[in-house]
Amino acid sequence: MISCLYRQTSHRSLAQERQYNLEKEIKSEAHARFMEMLMAKKKNYYVDNEKFFAEIVEYKKQCKVAEEEGKPKPVLSNYIGKCIYLIAENLAHKPRFMNYSFVDEMKSDAIENCLMYFDNFDSDKYSNPFAYFTQIIYYAFHRRINKEEKNRYIMYKKFQEGILDTTYVFEGFNIDSQSLLLDSADNHVMNTQMYDNINDFIDRFEKREEEKKAKRKEKKEGLEKFVGENDDEGRESV
Repeated sequence: MISCLYRQTSHRSLAQERQYNLEKEIKSEAHARFMEMLMAKKKNYYVDNEKFFAEIVEYKKQCKVAEEEGKPKPVLSNYIGKCIYLIAENLAHKPRFMNYSFVDEMKSDAIENCLMYFDNFDSDKYSNPFAYFTQIIYYAFHRRINKEEKNRYIMYKKFQEGILDTTYVFEGFNIDSQSLLLDSADNHVMNTQMYDNINDFIDRFEKREEEKKAKRKEKKEGLEKFVGENDDEGRESV
């Protein structure tokens, strides 16, 4: 009787062990597939920073040889261009940038700035081109946003000042201010919400500009005070 129970228990233990090993194997395979998918996704969205850096180092070597031999500066490799494009494209998809109607102009400005300041990347001191070009692209985006908002402010301000029956020149184009009142779909006069939005935008823009002006003034006064104190100390020591 005892022997029979022992055999049954042993069979159950072996069956349970096989089941456990099978489940473990399935989980392991599933995890491996998941990691493969995750890595594949990362490869699609992120730049290989080490390879990017190696390409830049090689390009700078080619530039040095060309300069020594009196030859024209070589063209950037396709891989370097692709990396810069991918960084700009991915940053443009961030929530803080993706909803701007002029996002294509933002990316164009960013890529142009990257090419303009490419030679400033010192591969002897730094090894993180991803961070360097991300910073250039980030500030290029903000410069375009500031420019577009300033243009929008100028247009809205003219509208607010009541230039409704005249045509004025803006950014090289003749603008019929009366058309700003009309809906492009059915030519009906837009509702008051539109005017409220325009006024809100103008108020926010002017408030932001005043804050910037105050900060610049504060910084300038602080610098003048610092210089004045140093001059006084210099005269006293003489």
